[in-house]
Amino acid sequence: MPVPERGETFLIGPSSAKYRHYLLMPSLFQDYAPESFFDEVFSAPGQVRPHYEAVVQAVDRMTPEEFASKQLGADAAFLKQGVTFTVYGDDQGTERIFPFDLMPRIIPSAEWAHIEAGLIQRITALNLFLHDVYHAQHIINDGTIDRESVETASHFRQAFRGVKVPHNIYVHICGTDLVRDDQGVYHVLEDNGRCPSGASYLLENRQAMKRALPNLLHSLPVRPVDTYGSLLRETLAHLAPPGVIDPVIVVLTPGVFNSAYFEHAYLARQMGVPIVEGRDLIMRGDCVFMRTTKGLVQVHVIYRRIDDDFLDPLVFREDSLLGVPGLVESYRKGCVALANSIGTGVADDKAVYAYVPKMIKYYLDQDPILPNVHTFLGTEEAERSHIVANLDKLVVKAVNESGGYGMLMGPTSTEAERDEFKRRILAHPRNYIAQPVLQLSRHPVFMEDHFEGRHIDLRPYILSGEQTKVLPGGLTRVALRKGSLVVNSSQGGGSKDTWVLWDEEDPSATALPNV
Repeated sequence: MPVPERGETFLIGPSSAKYRHYLLMPSLFQDYAPESFFDEVFSAPGQVRPHYEAVVQAVDRMTPEEFASKQLGADAAFLKQGVTFTVYGDDQGTERIFPFDLMPRIIPSAEWAHIEAGLIQRITALNLFLHDVYHAQHIINDGTIDRESVETASHFRQAFRGVKVPHNIYVHICGTDLVRDDQGVYHVLEDNGRCPSGASYLLENRQAMKRALPNLLHSLPVRPVDTYGSLLRETLAHLAPPGVIDPVIVVLTPGVFNSAYFEHAYLARQMGVPIVEGRDLIMRGDCVFMRTTKGLVQVHVIYRRIDDDFLDPLVFREDSLLGVPGLVESYRKGCVALANSIGTGVADDKAVYAYVPKMIKYYLDQDPILPNVHTFLGTEEAERSHIVANLDKLVVKAVNESGGYGMLMGPTSTEAERDEFKRRILAHPRNYIAQPVLQLSRHPVFMEDHFEGRHIDLRPYILSGEQTKVLPGGLTRVALRKGSLVVNSSQGGGSKDTWVLWDEEDPSATALPNV
């Protein structure tokens, strides 16, 4: 057999009537080792998974200098366009460019179909749960879920019980975080149903790939993501009060100093709707109006990027200057719609998360398609004892924290840190859960002149309106620090573009754009 050139695909023997493809390790990957983790690209050293072959070959045709130049070009474009996020209280400054890695994450069509079905199942159960706990509370009265776990959640709104919401949908936009274990099995890490962020970075990542690697992107049957703005607008328009044909939709932001302001403005532009602050809105009777240069315009739907506590000083925090006095009463009476609904945060609670498999069985009579990560609750005496006895082996999370804060990574923690968390858990058991350390899947990330493995997760976006739709892709987040399992941008994480492939045997796929 002739010796192949660097990066050349060659065949070795038939397997199940098909030839298996092997790819000689390219120079950028010559020291790359999948190790014992589930690697998204390589099934074994030097053996590329079939859906990655075209990408690895394309990268192999570039020198390290060429690939680095494309990476620098993408970084410069992000800087020029102001693709940023904010880190509060950091001595290096608050505004950061969101780190981006050019090597895309690829998900085959069959794998995506499994993910999509699991996400639709999950948001359906969560919406049924939210309607139930704010009305009849069957799941609590039947003993399936403990009442205290629900009603002591910091985002449960007792005063909102009995309020009818449009179409009984509470979570309209959800970002559910998925991880893969060392066997490649997808697990749900958490649900984000209040104000999920990151969709703007997903869309900007695709634009960066179009500029940097256009030929590669268009050579593969990659499903589009640039319809997100129109899908989001359709989802919001579905919530409009009865009889409103062409609803006025706005994005309500806390303002330019908010950590996700870039995204708020970006999504408003994508939908073609105004972005407003609380001071731009005013009540007239039970209706909400927006101040404009042409006078007052009635607002029918508000995509709010403000937490419940700051929405209305007459109902929640009296000192809030971010919301609109009277907004909640207008919502109660159906004069204006909010996305996501008030009170959805109870479903985000990390302790309530542990009950989602039971919700799916209770409301849908189905087994979960996407399993939870096994979770120990601080409120359960036996589980609490297990947590404090195994702090060096577990990940402990504060139920009301996000962004990688309030967390103990047991295997890398100090004895002093474990003692402090033990004290906190015993003092406030409702505030903590614990999970085993998952060895998250890894993906090659470009590091100056070669690739190294870094842990990743995936945040797909689910829109629940007249229909429930999942954007084909998601924000793949990367733990850029070597060995780190924390992918959050506030903790030094970055992101990748996520390519979901069409099923090439589906005739309808050939008529659709691969952008």
